[in-house]
Amino acid sequence: MESVTSADGTAIAYERLGRGEPVILVPGALCDRNALKPLALALAGEFDLITYDRRGRGDSGDETPYAVEREVEDIAALLAAIGGRAAIYGHSSGAGLAAVAASSGLPFSKVVLHEPPYGPDDVDSSEDGAQVLELLKEGRNQEAVERFLLMAGVPMSEAVELAAEPGIAELAPTLAYDFAVMDYGAPGGRLPVELLASITQPTLVLAGTASPPFMIDAGYRVVKQLRAAALIELADQNHVVPPEFLAPVLRSFLQGGVSRR
Repeated sequence: MESVTSADGTAIAYERLGRGEPVILVPGALCDRNALKPLALALAGEFDLITYDRRGRGDSGDETPYAVEREVEDIAALLAAIGGRAAIYGHSSGAGLAAVAASSGLPFSKVVLHEPPYGPDDVDSSEDGAQVLELLKEGRNQEAVERFLLMAGVPMSEAVELAAEPGIAELAPTLAYDFAVMDYGAPGGRLPVELLASITQPTLVLAGTASPPFMIDAGYRVVKQLRAAALIELADQNHVVPPEFLAPVLRSFLQGGVSRR
């Protein structure tokens, strides 16, 4: 593990695996740097993979007050530490953060947005989000995780089981950060049209055909706003894709082409 100091003094922990073109992997909600390590290992033969703990998670610090801009500064600090340029892959709300970072003008070579969970424009999920935030404020972290997972379409029995896993409750306060990321540029978690339109890098959008329909729809709406983008449907895959399936898709895109599956 290594660490870099972000602009506000926060220490951001990261690891590097492999050799080649650098690729920063941005995890989604309730995940630390270990969540994407299997994917990093699958790609380490061709790329230099950077997995990191977003602020408030794992071995990274967490200066207050929080702002989405601070997370962009964290990524900028990582870029500076690894040579100044990299591709970026974001999963779920991590894809939302990758989109914000790419729209800010950071020097990414390519961008991959894997199921950013933007909601439909005609659905307001703010009440559900407010319930999660209130549970967090009351210190009821496990219940907050359960409520969040139910929002994401996870069945009740599975949500209860996942929320009880070791270490998950400790990550629960960062759900507020993920809500802020997904609201950035479009309150209510709706599609941030202007933000996406400002992304100039070649971009790959991924959506699993077994994922909740709103995520597949979001993928198609996202790609329409991007200047240079393609969408690949991952056949029979849901929100979490095994690295042995996902790695070849990313490898093809990062090495210069897009092969549809």
